[in-house]
Amino acid sequence: MKLHHLRDFLAIVEKESISAAAKHLGIAQPSLSRSIRELEKELGAPLFERHARGAALTQMGIVFARRARMAMGELEKGRAEISQMQGEVHGDVTVCISGVSHLTLLGESLTPFQKRYPLVKLHLIEGVYPQVESRLREGSIDAYVGPVPDVNIPPDLRVEKLFQPSRVVLARKGHPLAGARSLAELVDANWLTTSITDKAELEFGAIFEAQGLPPPRLSMRVGSSMTLITALTSSDAIVISSRTWADLPMFRDLLTVIEVEQILSAPAIALIYRAAVPPTPAAEYFCDMIRRAAVPMLKRYPPPAI
Repeated sequence: MKLHHLRDFLAIVEKESISAAAKHLGIAQPSLSRSIRELEKELGAPLFERHARGAALTQMGIVFARRARMAMGELEKGRAEISQMQGEVHGDVTVCISGVSHLTLLGESLTPFQKRYPLVKLHLIEGVYPQVESRLREGSIDAYVGPVPDVNIPPDLRVEKLFQPSRVVLARKGHPLAGARSLAELVDANWLTTSITDKAELEFGAIFEAQGLPPPRLSMRVGSSMTLITALTSSDAIVISSRTWADLPMFRDLLTVIEVEQILSAPAIALIYRAAVPPTPAAEYFCDMIRRAAVPMLKRYPPPAI
């Protein structure tokens, strides 16, 4: 098995067509077909089902594609790591970062990173942990920065807690339920969820259950900070989310905290990355900048008393 076999295979996976993959790679279609036949012969299994509209992965092809992406990704990271160790500054760093982390940690991290690695391409994805767990494990994302849901994190990932802001009920300024003082008064409200768990209803349903209340009615599920702010400020939806939103100067005139008497447990904001595979120097430097930016937040939101 040679590197060009993996390259050719992944090109067909991406383009879903042998002819389109050949054009993308700049090689003749018969040469590409021969490469895939050689790979299938070595593996002893068909990787594609050919049809009139292109090529679809077989079940064994799906399994092999996951491993092939990891292998090619690691080789590319190895190339970048060596160049960075030699003083060059090329390569890529890909980080998934949540909305709160964007606003509290990213701004302090960008300038020093870009000064140190001006030619490294920084790919920033807004999202939450369940959306990127598989990509973290396979290495196509270098790190995740954001809230960690109360789930079992696979042992091949390392979780480094940065700070833990409290959670509050947030609504728009002038919300008709702004004067509520208990969750019981908010059960029938239009709730939205920020999707930090695989199942939206689990995100804060346990909080209501502990109070002997029925689960809240979820009317919206949002996956970005822009959608969250837009939904809150332009409707009567409310959410249980980080107090950080209300503390940020840009949102103080838009959002209000509904001060309920119940204590709302909050997930920690954490840095997650692969445990056994060292990051490239550029990726490690970006993580260091995130850690440095988290120090003032840790002072502002000290760990809850046990």
